Amino acid sequence: MRWHGARRPVGVLVALTAASALLVGGCSGGSGSGSRAGDSSYDRGGGGSAPWPAPDAPRDSGGQYDGDGREGEQDSRDVAPAPDYLSTFALDVDTASYGYARRTLADGRLPDPSTVRPEEFVNSFRQDYERPGGDGFTVTVDGARTEERDWSLVRVGLATRPAEPSGERPPAALTFVIDVSGSMAEPGRLDLAQESLGTMTDQLRDDDSVALVTFSDEAATVLPMTRLGGNRGEIHDAIDSLEPTDSTNLGAGVKTGYETAVEGLHKGATNRVVLVSDALANTGETEADAILERIAESRREHGITLFGVGVGSDYGDALMEQLADKGDGHTVYVSDRQDAREVFCEQLPRNIELTARDAKAQVAFDPETVAEFRLVGYDNRRVADEDFRDDRVDGGEVGPGHTVTALYAVRVRPGAEGHLATATVRWLDPGSRTPHEEAGDLETDGLAGSVWRARRGLVVTATAAYFADALRSFDRRHSALPGAPGLGELSERAGALAERTEDEDIRDLAEAIRAADRLG
Repeated sequence: MRWHGARRPVGVLVALTAASALLVGGCSGGSGSGSRAGDSSYDRGGGGSAPWPAPDAPRDSGGQYDGDGREGEQDSRDVAPAPDYLSTFALDVDTASYGYARRTLADGRLPDPSTVRPEEFVNSFRQDYERPGGDGFTVTVDGARTEERDWSLVRVGLATRPAEPSGERPPAALTFVIDVSGSMAEPGRLDLAQESLGTMTDQLRDDDSVALVTFSDEAATVLPMTRLGGNRGEIHDAIDSLEPTDSTNLGAGVKTGYETAVEGLHKGATNRVVLVSDALANTGETEADAILERIAESRREHGITLFGVGVGSDYGDALMEQLADKGDGHTVYVSDRQDAREVFCEQLPRNIELTARDAKAQVAFDPETVAEFRLVGYDNRRVADEDFRDDRVDGGEVGPGHTVTALYAVRVRPGAEGHLATATVRWLDPGSRTPHEEAGDLETDGLAGSVWRARRGLVVTATAAYFADALRSFDRRHSALPGAPGLGELSERAGALAERTEDEDIRDLAEAIRAADRLG
């Protein structure tokens, strides 16, 4: 198998796009280690029928975007490939869906299929993509053939530069919005948040600042924006004072959190709201759109992004995910001390800085070699193909040290050889908002002979995607992904991979698959 990863300047990319128009279609001191499309989870191209459709399953309309898009002319539209062979989506680095599924399975329950987002399963695992030397992305495209005739899995991998050491990043101004409603009294919710915030307070730099907002039936600013240097005792006291009470007015908490963040805005710093909640809103505004409308000006004018941390065995997954997506941020889920330390001591510091705003990806499949394709997941991150280069259209925010993976099921035309696909990522510089693009290609001879004998990262990606697909399809007779093994076989493959790699994350994946197999 050849490893395809290319970086091209925009001018070359436009020339290639024009040519494609010819196509006709760990912290110290610790104690422990939008609305969704539902069944329409694949972006259809090439006019063929969906693989293994469930009885009475809804079908897509041929890859056409059916969400809200903005009208406006872009120069690139005259040279874009035929829309049926394009797939466009906003980048997403959320992982909460996988974390919550693991927690639910550990509790002896199958997760609700509506909470299973395959892209968040896939993006929960480290990848070994080449990293760029500066800001921006590298693009890696590879793939392998499945056990279903003519069907392959194609992986598009995007990677940012490694995160800088803590001392080299800009200072941070973090407003923590903490849910102290009655439901947070459950062990593993507020107590876990307090312990993690206390540890993180000791790890942040002296020139970082934090504020603390709480909410139950009302919201209150417990601590205004306060510099860490010389004030850690005061911050610890504020954290330790939190106690659960009353109902959940999440809307009031977010609104007050953004007001506090604006009041304590630090020029030259990364300003971010960190929401810690089970997202079980039952008082005041309970819809994501209504909540975000109240703080729209703060988000747009000041560029304050939202980082959502989900907790609890009962968790408002959909609301938290919509808030983070529309609040220019992302979500994680925390179930135990190990998760909490990773999030607050590793992920959050890494996500303080941004390297890309409004990042979108577009994959152009070659109709000479591709009969049809499906994008796995990203159901509520789809973007109209013609809006790829419209920088007014919202994309995803990505920080240093991130990788983003998109997986496609692709039916290759029998006997076809040559160019298979070109993947392009477009993003705006966080400061100047200057647009940039990079691209990578895949040829048919770049497909490995078997997905189970491909590169380690591709095998992990396929395993995670097949697992998510099975969890979403428990009430169906057939899987939506080609070549899907049963859960028993999948757990054996994951277990064997974990033994070979000695990777604890893959061991956890194998155990989750075994639990689902027992329950299913």
